[in-house]
Amino acid sequence: MTTFYEFELHHSVVRALTEMGLEKATPIQEQTIPIALQRKDVIGQAQTGTGKTAAFGIPLIERLDPEEEKIQGVVLTPTRELAVQVAGELNKIARFKKIRVLPIYGGQDMNRQIRELKKKPHVIVATPGRFMDHMRRKTIRLHSIDMVVLDEADEMLNMGFIDDIKTILNEVPEERQTLLFSATMPKPIQEIAGNFMKDPDIIKVKAKEVTVSSITQQCIKVIEREKFGVLCRLLDIDMPELAIIFGRTKRRVDELSEALNKLGYGAEGIHGDLNQAKRDSVLRRFKEGKINVLVATDVAARGLDISGVTHVYNFDVPHDPESYVHRIGRTGRAGKTGLAITFVTPGEVEHIKTIESITKKKMDWRPVPTEAEAAEQQQRLAAEKLLSTAEAEDLQAYKGMAKQLLEEVDSVTLVSAVLKMLTKESNTGAVKLTEEAPLRVKKKRFEDKGKSRSRDGRGRENKGRSKKFDKSSGRSFFGDNKKPKKNARRKNA
Repeated sequence: MTTFYEFELHHSVVRALTEMGLEKATPIQEQTIPIALQRKDVIGQAQTGTGKTAAFGIPLIERLDPEEEKIQGVVLTPTRELAVQVAGELNKIARFKKIRVLPIYGGQDMNRQIRELKKKPHVIVATPGRFMDHMRRKTIRLHSIDMVVLDEADEMLNMGFIDDIKTILNEVPEERQTLLFSATMPKPIQEIAGNFMKDPDIIKVKAKEVTVSSITQQCIKVIEREKFGVLCRLLDIDMPELAIIFGRTKRRVDELSEALNKLGYGAEGIHGDLNQAKRDSVLRRFKEGKINVLVATDVAARGLDISGVTHVYNFDVPHDPESYVHRIGRTGRAGKTGLAITFVTPGEVEHIKTIESITKKKMDWRPVPTEAEAAEQQQRLAAEKLLSTAEAEDLQAYKGMAKQLLEEVDSVTLVSAVLKMLTKESNTGAVKLTEEAPLRVKKKRFEDKGKSRSRDGRGRENKGRSKKFDKSSGRSFFGDNKKPKKNARRKNA
């Protein structure tokens, strides 16, 4: 595996990477960095967790001139959380080169952003909508931009940003370098690459390289109406330090988080309808351990970089294998182990087989935990609390009352009562969640014909796309055997 010294980077960049604890390049970094340093356009097919931020961030920071106080690079991301995360990592890489990176996203005060832009940052990391707002206001000048990065392009497509991206790419200088990263390559993304990139090199990181070996992956077959009870038993048995539960819809997230809270689990939910202040508050409480369960939709969880997540529960099967890889990648980070458990209704078993074929890893089928197992674990936890208190605390003030109680009740009965008081008992039968229909197996007749581009249609859009790429040459046909088109503005000039 290549070390970062071998790329012949500026000493300040290497120093920053060393202080970040990065010594050897990941597969996507090893393949992307040398090509990007040659000012070539690159398409990288890779998911979150592969190290793609550094794959484009290192060449970007390497090329920038700190003496030129103007915007030289732009990174577009689908979500506010990802914009903040990417900007944070780029600032770490650039810290000794004195390059300034500014995140720009919706929900932030516009006047504050304008004040920050007047300080002339070298790199903007932005969501497309807010970047367009500044373009219209002319508070961002595009004439000096030398590199554009599209991060998680397929997710930007799903969120409806495709027209914004085209507008932005049409406005930035033609003589630029463009890097595009996407987990999948649906037709609209291929068209972006064909119209706005110059003979790009194609780099792919296979799913088997993405699925983290430190994550134990399990499935539980359970009918829809019993899911919540099974989830509570798992939480009682596993006792996760920090857990993320994934639901398919916003309604599911709201109902789950509310129901868990009623039963004494510290849980809060995030989805696309929350305002930025609420999202930030929930994530801060989760990171600080004030709540230990986060319930989220796929879109809301994109770009989350939270260390210490020990468990991921897929309450609903994800729509596609890429989403599954994104979900389980929230745990098992920084060399730590993690556990990912997926609830599978009887009609969804085929989806698990598809995920296994893509990730090249079999999941273990776990039996449904019983109420007795959950109760036993909770009693064991209560006993541990009781013993630790007896060993660590000064109990002199309580001994008089204890002796008096022992005169009235035998010791076994008394300790049993204390254990019952300390044991959390969940009455899950009182909770009723709105049932979600199981995912249907997608047939080949749904092959993308340019009609459906909804978030739920990712699988349909991507069906049969592998033939669009020539594996032997590493080139993309972008829909046919023609050479990729040049920049759209150049074509129409």
